[in-house]
Amino acid sequence: MCAAPKQGQTIPAGVDVERETVLTGQVLDAAGTPVPGAFVRLLDSSGEFTAEVVASATGDFRFFAAPGSWTLRALSAQGKGQTAAAPAAPGIHEFTVTVAK
Repeated sequence: MCAAPKQGQTIPAGVDVERETVLTGQVLDAAGTPVPGAFVRLLDSSGEFTAEVVASATGDFRFFAAPGSWTLRALSAQGKGQTAAAPAAPGIHEFTVTVAK
């Protein structure tokens, strides 16, 4: 399977989290098990597609975005789910997206 490396809290060297807004998290199923290979989409405040990543083998994902209102949507064989993300300032912001049929 082709997927992103484990992302979690480790941010690449050179990223200034005092200036960057990082949306990071994990895709889980209803039992709390990580969902590898889920497609995680970042939607803007109007619901428009902005970006997409594939969750790592441990269900992790990461986006760099501006402060504001976002939706994180996950699609996988285990189902789909979404969560609102509204970072007000730069920094690392963690989210869980739970998927279900």
